[in-house]
Amino acid sequence: MPSLRQSSTRTMLTQFLLTLLLLHTQIHRITAAEDFYKLLGISRKATQKEIKKAYRSKSLEFHPDKNKNEGAAEKFAEIAYAYEVLTDEEKKNIYDRHGEEGLKQHEQRQGQGGGHGGFDDIFSHFGFGGGGFGPGGGGRQQREQSTPNVNIPLRVSLKQLYLGDTIEVEYVRQTLCVNWQECMKANQECQGPGVKVRMQQIAPGFVQQVQQRDERCVARGKMWSSNCRVCPDGQTQSEKIDLTIDLQKGMYPGEPITFDGVADEKPGMNPGDLNFVITQEKHEYYHRDGDHLYITMEIPLVDALTGFKHEFEHLDGHKFIVNVDGVTECDHVMRVSGKGMPRRGGRGGFGDLFITFDVDFPETLTVEQKKGIRKILDGRGSDEL
Repeated sequence: MPSLRQSSTRTMLTQFLLTLLLLHTQIHRITAAEDFYKLLGISRKATQKEIKKAYRSKSLEFHPDKNKNEGAAEKFAEIAYAYEVLTDEEKKNIYDRHGEEGLKQHEQRQGQGGGHGGFDDIFSHFGFGGGGFGPGGGGRQQREQSTPNVNIPLRVSLKQLYLGDTIEVEYVRQTLCVNWQECMKANQECQGPGVKVRMQQIAPGFVQQVQQRDERCVARGKMWSSNCRVCPDGQTQSEKIDLTIDLQKGMYPGEPITFDGVADEKPGMNPGDLNFVITQEKHEYYHRDGDHLYITMEIPLVDALTGFKHEFEHLDGHKFIVNVDGVTECDHVMRVSGKGMPRRGGRGGFGDLFITFDVDFPETLTVEQKKGIRKILDGRGSDEL
């Protein structure tokens, strides 16, 4: 039967592990306010053994279960983040050369929020063993945010889509103030564009992360200074740019022509994409479906019965002749190969043209016309009607 002392030790150990697990979800989001080496009380020439020893001492000093002072939980998380950086050779080299700002940029390029990947070591240095905390033992990844994409309708004619075209346009977007970086101030609670996070202690040994919306937050650890003199008009300013749209032959309605990273800019965010979405204007004669063209032609009854030839003018102005020798039924569809739209996707060639014939019947016939038609079609030579 376990003793009271063993039970108490087990309870304290459980509470300690739970505290570390809660802090694990936010350690990677903390930006240290102090130099990492000063934070751990070591020199820049400290060995890995000295770093681990200093970390153990500082983390025990500021652990929320032992230190009830205001800000102890935040200090504990800062110490853990500093330890993680200084025990990772790559991150340590970046920090030594470029400081904390360079480390942030490196983490952004890696598509990660920083401060993760070394948590098993934290447990092992306290003698509890490592591994197994969280999915795969790793931290959460944070994708870089972008401003919204912009979609603009591009009205073009069927002829332009047949021939291809180059279109010059002007676009007005919002770009960052030239000296916008001078208008930022440090703020640990800013965890990204428009996101403010603070930690509050809800019970002994337990801290809670509270997330709020704050448009003044422009990046992780950075907040915009209101009424900044170098950017009197705010974070952005209008800019007019000239764009050349390459409308390729055979493009489809609804297909976007994209300019990457040309949408509005905003501090702490990548600019989104500008998409010109093709909208096809209605043609007077031709109708398009995919790579094929369709047209309806009205012919008189005599042509439907005796045959005919007709000259068509295509979208690009070239002319071609269609010959019909036999009898043409009403709503008969004739296929003309290679007279459709240019094919997309590297297939080459053209689609087909489909001609629907609408036979125009006369409203009235004279007696002589009726007799003549009956004589021809009946074949009996009778004049009776």
